[in-house]
Amino acid sequence: MREEALLTALHPQMVQWRRYLHRHPELSYQEENTSRFVADKLRGLGLEVSVQVGGGHGVLGILKGGKPGKTVALRADMDALPIQDEKSCEYSSEVPGVMHACGHDGHTATLLGVASYFCKRQHEVEGEIRFIFQPAEEVCPGGARGMIEAGVLEGADVIYGVHLWTPFAAGGAASAPGPLMAAADEFFIDIQGKGGHGGMPHATVDAVVAGAALVMQLQSIVSRTVDPLKPAVVTIGTIQGGSAQNVIAESCRITGTVRTFDEETRELIRGRIEEISHATAQAYGAAAKIQYMMGYPPLVNDDGETERFFREAPGIFGADQVIRCDKIMPAEDFSYYLQKIPGCFMFVGAGNESLQAVYPHHHPRFDFDESAMLGAAKLLVAMTQSYQGWE
Repeated sequence: MREEALLTALHPQMVQWRRYLHRHPELSYQEENTSRFVADKLRGLGLEVSVQVGGGHGVLGILKGGKPGKTVALRADMDALPIQDEKSCEYSSEVPGVMHACGHDGHTATLLGVASYFCKRQHEVEGEIRFIFQPAEEVCPGGARGMIEAGVLEGADVIYGVHLWTPFAAGGAASAPGPLMAAADEFFIDIQGKGGHGGMPHATVDAVVAGAALVMQLQSIVSRTVDPLKPAVVTIGTIQGGSAQNVIAESCRITGTVRTFDEETRELIRGRIEEISHATAQAYGAAAKIQYMMGYPPLVNDDGETERFFREAPGIFGADQVIRCDKIMPAEDFSYYLQKIPGCFMFVGAGNESLQAVYPHHHPRFDFDESAMLGAAKLLVAMTQSYQGWE
């Protein structure tokens, strides 16, 4: 098949690009050199290129085909994480304390490969293809909203994205219709009491005691307020208070995260956290101040485009290697694109024990099987050509 041969020939270049990006990672909102690298490659392909899209380091490449038709948007994220790379390999990060620990270097290299493929077949493209290279997926408020506000989706009919995913073995792919990835919200609760001597508690309002009680009360939200058929998580990440063993703390801070899959449950939990925080603090004579940050919304795949995935993916990976996966609690700002136009977010297996590609995402020794980039490229090409009606 012509598509497979051409993409296979491009794969070594994808690996080379990925390894360059892995050696030179940049944090969210700081992807200046990565953006320049991507833009230079796209210009070299002859694409119409826009930089600093969305007020940051976003890049948009546009390919206008030789035939009229529909407009497909394809997206990759570019940012790295504040993690020290502990791998020992020729392409380890050269930036202290920064590494690509989630596969975004692979996403960028893959989409550059897909852009190269379609440029070689531009006269056959029916419509338009937009290559969206997005900054700042890892840190809220994220880069997607700025890209959307800049107009990258205007006139687009559909959008696709892939995530190289090491929990799944290389050689397979997965997705699911409807809610696939959770909304991720954060909360910060400051409890104000009255400090004093540890031997004179009657003259104080112990913020640590109030905070400890609140931690336990918050655990009842999912078990006693949320519909048990709707997945949700409330996690307390930190509790900080006090300065010495014989001093009753005047203040205490509690922080945590909330994961949900629908807006009704999301708002319900927010309301209960605020109510319980105020009531529990008041019960101990203290006061609570809550800062609640709404993060990325749930990622909800379009039913029809997910059906397209299940039609196209078996021809690439084999029918027994394509699965309908369960919902997962990590969040993705690709969700914002899916709120605007139909599309599908897909996982491509990238784990491989023989290559030590077994560490979880965001781990200091994270790596992936680079053969997965070829599968991801084939999948994006197949979805695009299917939507545009290529023969």
